[in-house]
Amino acid sequence: MSEFQPRRTALYMPGANDKALEKAKGLPVDAIIFDTEDSVAPDMKAVAREKVAAAVASGEYGRRELTIRVNGLDTEWSVDDLRSAAQAGPAGIVVPKVNSAADVARIEEIIEGAGVPDHTAIWAMLETPTAIENAVEIATSSERLAVLVMGTNDLAKELRAALVPGRAPLLWGLGRCVNAARVAGTAILDGVYNDVKDVEGFTAECVQGAQMGFDGKTIIHPGQVEPCNTAYSPSEDEVEFSKRVIEAFEAALAEGKGVITVDGKQIENLHVDNARRALAIADAIAALED
Repeated sequence: MSEFQPRRTALYMPGANDKALEKAKGLPVDAIIFDTEDSVAPDMKAVAREKVAAAVASGEYGRRELTIRVNGLDTEWSVDDLRSAAQAGPAGIVVPKVNSAADVARIEEIIEGAGVPDHTAIWAMLETPTAIENAVEIATSSERLAVLVMGTNDLAKELRAALVPGRAPLLWGLGRCVNAARVAGTAILDGVYNDVKDVEGFTAECVQGAQMGFDGKTIIHPGQVEPCNTAYSPSEDEVEFSKRVIEAFEAALAEGKGVITVDGKQIENLHVDNARRALAIADAIAALED
């Protein structure tokens, strides 16, 4: 089993929508975020809470990583949501607007009091200026915190920044959060792309996120799955090059050589590490698709 958990695509699915919950069973996504927050009306919160818990327990979603997004700590539904999610035991509990280590400690206190299993991780959403400033503090606050999730819509709103192609107004914050994830050794997922009909723009943003170092992207529509999976998967050329790098490196070690080249490029230890990571990711993706 690979050490890497592919999270190229994490699809939000409305927790009160039976049709959406059923459709998610057949989509080639790595993770599903059963949502009880933004996509659920206030009078349907309790219903959604029960439906997503049942979905997690159903065993009908194959190898997909199942998570539940609860309502934020500042809402009236938060404690009941967290307790219900803890008892359902998903792979992760996604919590909006986490602003500090104290917030993480409060989340942990509630879910552990409800008997959360050891395998259930906290996925903390970073979507406020305060969260960006405290990103390292949040990311390193708990061993149970495994994934950071960007909430780019709310972040742009609070910054009074425009959501424009290329995301120049947000890049400083996105970069800080990627850095925080690497400091803590957690995964990090990019935010959503709102225009589900703009395949070209969405694809460009996926490529940008992958280049920045994100592990994957949260998505809101089944039509976004394929381009997102592609952008966050090693290409065939990358896999073949990685194999050649490792073969050349191992041959050089056996022969006592200190310098190697592959395709005219000098190869150092960092290139070997990158090659091994690319192959491990490719293997983990292949295992999911078997």
